[in-house]
Amino acid sequence: MSVPKKRRTKSSVGQRRSHHALKPKTLNKCPKCGKALLPHRACGFCGTYRGREVLKIKSKVKKEKK
Repeated sequence: MSVPKKRRTKSSVGQRRSHHALKPKTLNKCPKCGKALLPHRACGFCGTYRGREVLKIKSKVKKEKK
């Protein structure tokens, strides 16, 4: 097997790893309900996308305590 001729310097290793950092997700507000959502996706809370209702969301039923 081949072996590297020269050792990688700390700076070149760091320059290579500089793109490995995690980037924060971009969140937009839903124009109808105001919840945070990812761009180009339908709102999971109210079911709208670009001003139209595209998903039928069932209302959450509260459980009664006995």
